[in-house]
Amino acid sequence: ALLALRRDPRILRLPPYVSALCILIGVGWLLLLPLNEYSRQTYVSENAILPGQVHTYFGGSEHNIFRAYRHEVAGLAESSEEERVEKLGDILRSSGLKVATQKYEYTAAGRNTTGKNVYAILQGPRADATEAVVLIAAWRNMDGVLNQSGVALVLTLARYFKRWSVWSKDIIFLIPSDSTAGPQAWVDAYHSGHDLDTIESLPIKSGALQAAVAVDYPAGPWGHRFDKLHIIYDGINGQLPNLDLFNTAVSIASGQMGIGCTIQRMWNHRDNYSERLQTMLRGMLSAGLGHATGPHSSFIPYHVDAITLQTVGDGWHDEMSLGRTVESLFRSLNNLLEHLHQSFFFYLLMHANRFVSI
Repeated sequence: ALLALRRDPRILRLPPYVSALCILIGVGWLLLLPLNEYSRQTYVSENAILPGQVHTYFGGSEHNIFRAYRHEVAGLAESSEEERVEKLGDILRSSGLKVATQKYEYTAAGRNTTGKNVYAILQGPRADATEAVVLIAAWRNMDGVLNQSGVALVLTLARYFKRWSVWSKDIIFLIPSDSTAGPQAWVDAYHSGHDLDTIESLPIKSGALQAAVAVDYPAGPWGHRFDKLHIIYDGINGQLPNLDLFNTAVSIASGQMGIGCTIQRMWNHRDNYSERLQTMLRGMLSAGLGHATGPHSSFIPYHVDAITLQTVGDGWHDEMSLGRTVESLFRSLNNLLEHLHQSFFFYLLMHANRFVSI
C-alpha cells in the first residue's frame, strides 16, 4: 500500500471524495426510512403487560375530589415554598401514605437553583417493597407554568389508588418544585448518587424503580378540556425509554380511551411522507442535543423507563379521561414480572404508531 502511494500520489486525494459520497449515501438512506417498506407499525413485545385489558373505575365521586384539590392547589400559587410543601404533604398524609420531603441546591451555568420536593409512598398490599413505579407531577412544567390540574390529579389518584388492593408494586407519588432540577435531585438521591453538600438524602425509600410517568396538565382552577396527549419520551444525552412503555401509553390512550396521541410537537400529523420525515428529524435533533424534555428525562439514565403525558389542544377530553389513562397504564405496569427488556431501546419514531429500529 505504501509503495502504491509513492508511485501514485493521486490516491491521497480520494478520501475527501469518498467521505462526501458516504455522507450522501447516509442522507439518502435517511430519506428512505419514512417509506412503508423501510419502517413498521409499533407493537407491544412484552406479553405480560396486557395494555388496556382492565376496566377503569376512576370517575364519579373522584371528580368532586379532584375539583376540590385543584382549588387547593390554585390557592397555594402565591404561597411560600415551605407552606406549599407542608400543605401538599398534609393532603398526601391524609390519604394514609408515608410522606417525606427533600431539599436541594444546584449551581449550574452560573445560576443557583434551590427547591424542595415532596413525595409519598403507597406500599402495595401484594408487594414486598422490592419494586416501585413513580407518578410525577412537577409544580411547574418545562415552560415554567403552574401545573395546577396535573398536581391535583396526582393527589386525587394517590387517594384513589390507596383504596385498591391490587397493587403488587409500591407506588411513589412525587411532586418536585420544577421539571428538571427537582426530579434530578430526587432520582440521584434515590440511587445514592447525589452530592451530600447540595442535595438532601431521602428519608424513606422503596424498592427498585421499574418505570415513571409524569403528568403535565396546566389547566387552571376552572379546568380546560384537551384534544390530544403529547407523549414526550426523549431522555438526557439521547437516551430513550423501552419502546414497550411508549406503545402501552399509546395503546391505552388511543385504543381504550379514544384520546389521540402525538409526538415531537407535531400537533396535526397526517401520517404522510413529509410529516413522517419531519417527525423523525425532530426526534434525531432532540436526541442529538441531549437536553431534558420533561420530568421523566432524569430517570432514563438510571435505566428507569419514563415518559411524560402532556395535554394539548382544545377538545372534549377532561381530567377524568386522563385519570383513567394513568390508572390503566399503572395497572399494566403492575402486571410486569420483570424489568421491561423485550422491546427496543434505540429507535426513531415518525408517528405515534410507526417506527424504525436499528
